[in-house]
Amino acid sequence: MSEELREDSMKDLLKDFDVKRIKSGDILKGKVIDVNDKEVAVNINYAFDGVISREELTNDDKSPLEVVQNGDSIDVYVISPNDGEGYVQLSRIRALQVTEKEDLKKAFESGNTINVIVKEEVKGGVVAYYGSMRVFIPGSQLSRERVDFKNFIGKELEVKLIELDMRNRKVVASRRVIEEEQYNNEKKALWSTIKEGEKREGTVKKILKFGAIVDIGGITGLVHMNDLAWERVKRVEDVVNVGDKVTVFVGNIDSENERVSLILKDVNQEPWKVHGDDIKVGEIIEGTVAKLVSFGAFVEIYSGIEGLVHINEITDENIAKSSDVLTVGQKVKVKVLDVNKNDRRISLSIKEAVERSTEYLQYNDLDEEVTLGDLFKGLFDN
Repeated sequence: MSEELREDSMKDLLKDFDVKRIKSGDILKGKVIDVNDKEVAVNINYAFDGVISREELTNDDKSPLEVVQNGDSIDVYVISPNDGEGYVQLSRIRALQVTEKEDLKKAFESGNTINVIVKEEVKGGVVAYYGSMRVFIPGSQLSRERVDFKNFIGKELEVKLIELDMRNRKVVASRRVIEEEQYNNEKKALWSTIKEGEKREGTVKKILKFGAIVDIGGITGLVHMNDLAWERVKRVEDVVNVGDKVTVFVGNIDSENERVSLILKDVNQEPWKVHGDDIKVGEIIEGTVAKLVSFGAFVEIYSGIEGLVHINEITDENIAKSSDVLTVGQKVKVKVLDVNKNDRRISLSIKEAVERSTEYLQYNDLDEEVTLGDLFKGLFDN
């Protein structure tokens, strides 16, 4: 049969099948009808079936039997409409590359995420693949936290494309932007639910000179040194350390600037609430010198409650400064001169407590003679 007659017969055959002509570069839908370890036969709804060689099926060194099976629907790329033996030469790899490029372009333009498989660690990050497309993930974009690149090898990651240049085959993705978005959404949700005065469980993240930073689940707040305990605190580390699990109360909230103050001391055990009614004007109480100042001394009479002993109320003697007769930590007797519960202020006197003790001794007819030296003995001792 002449070449001309053969071509006419082919045209008649294609006409009978009522199908469009196909050409090299077309992407078609096909169904696998036969598989062996060398090639795959595919029905492409054309006058002739298509054939995919092992090399054109997958980039992996796998047998076709491991990649597809009868009945699978796949996209194929037309290499040649006629391989000379009555079959259409097809490629699955090339079809995937075309569709994968389209997928990447759509994902990049829309901001949608894609899933990739991390294959290897390289300088500055890791290499992943979206099908057959190479995707680079810089180390700084792997996570919002410090990570070991090796831990990602072989894992599937959801990422967002941050750079796409098909001409130069440059595809760059980020996992971090997804984590940041999730973190911010969770934090925003948390800010909408947090309320002043409520209890929260937290973890101490950082120690500062003036307090501690505590994470209460996506939000970090400051516990000022004054809010660590009701008693006077000299060093933050005396109360908490990094890593400690703590229960805190929420103080002032500034949602707009994402700031919150936290309170570690139990607000229900506020010393004035517990002991305020027990403090009576005129009574004598034993306390501890908590702080020395130029105008006197502060004496703690209950845990978290201090009163001021003015320098004139320390002793009848003429002293230049409180440290002449007192030291921090010293136990002393004090008389309550005045109590202001609203302002939480107490005026105390050491000398009147001494005079009261003297009056008491004079009132009692003691057999033994008591000297003033005996009376003051131990009053100002450490």
